[in-house]
Amino acid sequence: MNRRAPDAEQLIHALAADQPLAPCTVLSGDEILLLTEVSDAFRAAAVRQGCSERTHLVMDARSDWSQALASARNTSLFGDLRLLEISLPTGKPGRPGADALQQLAALCAQDHLPDLKVLIRLPALDRTTQQGKWVQALKKTAVWQDIPTIPRTALPDWIATRLARQQQDTAPEALAWLSDKVEGNLLAAHQEIQKLALLYPTGALSLEQVQAAVLNVARYNLYDLRDAMLAGQADRALTVLRGLQAEGEALTLVLWAVGEEIRLINRIGADPNPDAAMRSQRVFGPRERLMRQALQRVPARVWPLALRHAHEIDRLIKGIPAAGQLTDPWDELARLTLRVATAGTPRH
Repeated sequence: MNRRAPDAEQLIHALAADQPLAPCTVLSGDEILLLTEVSDAFRAAAVRQGCSERTHLVMDARSDWSQALASARNTSLFGDLRLLEISLPTGKPGRPGADALQQLAALCAQDHLPDLKVLIRLPALDRTTQQGKWVQALKKTAVWQDIPTIPRTALPDWIATRLARQQQDTAPEALAWLSDKVEGNLLAAHQEIQKLALLYPTGALSLEQVQAAVLNVARYNLYDLRDAMLAGQADRALTVLRGLQAEGEALTLVLWAVGEEIRLINRIGADPNPDAAMRSQRVFGPRERLMRQALQRVPARVWPLALRHAHEIDRLIKGIPAAGQLTDPWDELARLTLRVATAGTPRH
């Protein structure tokens, strides 16, 4: 009998217990918010257990994977524990990456890297990729944690749990309304829950209060930005982005929203059955129509490049610039938004 994979909350709780971290851990999942929260908990546990140095590499099939192996073997001068974090947003390392990951798995399994903890972040892998030798090597030697998504039917309970953390609660009809409004998008739900904490005191919230917070708190919202980007409305997308910036929206939240949409459409576009992929990813209604338009308008090669661009902006926010990037991450995010909005559009 197969045991159900622990959910994100269980993984975070386990990491807080400060059990010794395995030499190599893999976190795999499609919910960016949950993957980020579990990764944050892992990093915090690593720091508490003595990791004083962190190296973060964002890799794909075109990357120089010798850099990952060199970072793994680069021992600390003072014998301190180190954390090597490898993010593989496409889930496709290519032949060199697959070989490097197998070598890394073997080094960890043989205890050849005693001063190193390795964290590998992946999206949920399709069936074909799961049969790859590098995946099998990691599953055999590393602690592999699949982070389940939150089913649409469980979203009201998930929202209620998050509200309880900030000492708020609301009626079932308000939970159902909010779940429908965010269209199953956890990142959007997270944003709305944070708004409720800012706008209202602790205690019970009425349906009217929840609706007022979601519908009227700002002139611009992340849905407007997403829709304009997918529809190819470059001027509108840039206006909304600058509006969000002026209204004090968190840059990381805006990047998450843009990056999540790009990651999702990249996955759907690469699937041989995009209709089934849309259903499995809970994409319906107006959002589905916009996504189909974007898939028709934007050349397929643009999506992986845009996904990598989003991860580079994340590094820029953390103070790690890359060649050819602007110094202001808001400006670089504008470039990414326009990259998608204008792709496939004839130039005059």
